[in-house]
Amino acid sequence: MLQKKLLALVGGAMALALLSAQPALAQVAPNDPRGDDVSDRASGNIRGDRVLPGRMSDGARERRDRRRDRDQEQTPEAAAAATPEENKAAAQAVLTAAGVNCVVSEASLLGVTAEQHSTYEAVCTEGPGYLAVSSTPPQTFNCLELAGQAETTRLRDPEADVGQQCTLPVNLDPAPVLTSYARAAGIADCTVDRGSAIGKSTAGNTIFEIGCADRDGFWLEQVGDSWQATPCWDLALMQEACRYSTEAEIKGAWGRVLAGTAAAACDVQEARRVGRDAQSLTVYEVKCGAGDGYFARVGNTFTAQRVHTCVEAANIAGGCTLTAAAPATSEQ
Repeated sequence: MLQKKLLALVGGAMALALLSAQPALAQVAPNDPRGDDVSDRASGNIRGDRVLPGRMSDGARERRDRRRDRDQEQTPEAAAAATPEENKAAAQAVLTAAGVNCVVSEASLLGVTAEQHSTYEAVCTEGPGYLAVSSTPPQTFNCLELAGQAETTRLRDPEADVGQQCTLPVNLDPAPVLTSYARAAGIADCTVDRGSAIGKSTAGNTIFEIGCADRDGFWLEQVGDSWQATPCWDLALMQEACRYSTEAEIKGAWGRVLAGTAAAACDVQEARRVGRDAQSLTVYEVKCGAGDGYFARVGNTFTAQRVHTCVEAANIAGGCTLTAAAPATSEQ
């Protein structure tokens, strides 16, 4: 599961002539990693202070666009000389020089700055595409992260300038890339229908959110060589809002969590995260629409390994607080 606090992705004006730094990420105060108590849960809500691009007046926007068009102007001779294969080779050279692991399958020349720095959009055979600038040192911009920045910015201001974005059709569809990330995290029962980069952890890892068809989604984070996932039903207990999962999908997820246990028939009305047990299972309390509530011990597959009624859980972490337990019988 995700163990780092999420930092908001920040959108920014990024005219191609002014590509001079990697897109910035605003930091908010980090919390401790997930511990035994829910209050230690890493937070990922898109909130807090963020540096967003200011609203431009019409005149300022026109001046910016003229400057961009002038700096990005491509001569007819250059356009005629650049073949698709040459663009592909040139983009590959920039990405390789920048240390980006990408085998370019397609590339387009977006323009040449006044300093004669060429800007390319590249499609990679695996993983996200990139914008690549042949400056010294070379600059690269991940298409998924740029799209995530743009989405976050537009949530705050639908008319905000979000700068240069990737436009090649393959780079506009995040589902194939995010599906490969989900599979690497062990999620096999999700048909990814939406997704984007939504922030970074305190360790600097990009956090992606995926939406799944007809069920709740996940947050994904690559930690070292492995991928970790946190389901949106768990995030909801920490007051973290998933963009691509509805309230009904999150509530319905408990049926999968409790399937095959004595609590399988529980119509979960409310839930809370209690903590971790000695076997590193995460303990939750659920309140059912009728009958007793339960304590459920959930493993890394997000399914309950064991459940206890509130009577049985009376001496576990203070017992049930969402459901009043019936008095124990002498037999119990």
